[in-house]
Amino acid sequence: MTSLARSIGIDFGTTNSVVALGGVDGEARMVDYPGPDNTGSIFRSALCFWEDHGVSGGVAHEAGPWAIAEFLEFPQGSRFLQSFKSVAASRAFEHATIFDKRLRFEELGHVFLERLRAHAADALKDLPSRIIVGRPVRYAGQRPDSALACRRYELMFAALEREIHYVYEPLGAAFSFASRLAEPATLLVADFGGGTSDFSVVRIEAPGTLRRCTPLGSAGIGIAGDRFDYRIMDKLVLPMLGKGGTYASMGKTLEIPPGHFADFGDWARLALMHNRRTLAELEKLKRAANDPAAIGRMIAVVENELGYPLYDAVGRLKRTLSTEERAHFHFDSSGVCVEADVSRADFESWIAPDLARIGATVDVALDRAGISAGAIDHVFLTGGSSLIPAVRRLFEERFAASHIASGNELTSIAHGLALIGQEASIAEWTASSEDEIEQG
Repeated sequence: MTSLARSIGIDFGTTNSVVALGGVDGEARMVDYPGPDNTGSIFRSALCFWEDHGVSGGVAHEAGPWAIAEFLEFPQGSRFLQSFKSVAASRAFEHATIFDKRLRFEELGHVFLERLRAHAADALKDLPSRIIVGRPVRYAGQRPDSALACRRYELMFAALEREIHYVYEPLGAAFSFASRLAEPATLLVADFGGGTSDFSVVRIEAPGTLRRCTPLGSAGIGIAGDRFDYRIMDKLVLPMLGKGGTYASMGKTLEIPPGHFADFGDWARLALMHNRRTLAELEKLKRAANDPAAIGRMIAVVENELGYPLYDAVGRLKRTLSTEERAHFHFDSSGVCVEADVSRADFESWIAPDLARIGATVDVALDRAGISAGAIDHVFLTGGSSLIPAVRRLFEERFAASHIASGNELTSIAHGLALIGQEASIAEWTASSEDEIEQG
């Protein structure tokens, strides 16, 4: 019960969000959500809106797995948003247009937090005074504005009306991992989220030490699971939607501008393509295209809100390739059909440039900590993409395989944040916009 909770840790993720309660016994436990797919402690970072004249304002909303279920049942009458965290640091994002309403980032966040609490029932009914929220070392986006993201976070979480502290996400995972150790060690945490990959080096002292964990250095890059998904989309799906094709203009044959496909790499933008202006532009392109059927399929994706099922199929392929050498990609809906056999080697070749940049960012974290790879006693891999074999190999090439650990890939950050919330002083863990390390 929250009456016994001293703190709450919130891992507000690009793809998934997780909440943990820090108890008076010094332990932390996860908040479970008995959602439509029985997701346990995993609450998808998704929102769905639909018109309902029986509710105040005429627009109803849901979040998490309930949002996905609502959208899949009535896709034509819904507005579905996933991974809205990815636009937190974007100056270009001002609001999402939901029917006739314009909702700013923090307003989307208020809706999300309200449903997150409601579905937790008694677990989050009465909040303790101290709430620890995770934040990336580096926000997602081409030129992320960290200060803007911090302001938006503050406005979003102000709705909880409690004392809010922000801590780097990998430091939360480090604190969680420290609870497993019985002796001093130097730890590297590699946190692979949906939008960013973050790395922190932490010195861990023996249990009972007044200051158990000391951050030594961090680095982050806006490349993670969503980018890997887009690589699959780019290779398998977008060629079927006209990418690489040509169109006629003024008697010349020109390549279709890549900008038409950029939104397919960002969930937040893809969901916003369903508007009259964009559809009119695509219809014009279809008339001029040398392969109008391909542009017709792209229009079908936008009009029929196929973004979620497309990326769901992409995610299944990625997860299968984490355990199998080969996998079959299949998508067939609303006139859009894609079939392909994909090998793990294919996938690894597609993400190789991304992995190289991630590896360089790991090296930055070590340099900032002032230590070499040989001084690392443990490497803790967390986040969904840490299960990709090529990602794990990246660390095996730098550190002894026996030093690499994983587990609780999706819950360790929230668990550690809740534990940090029980510390006498949190100031040494708190992140600020000035602390952000720009890398990549």
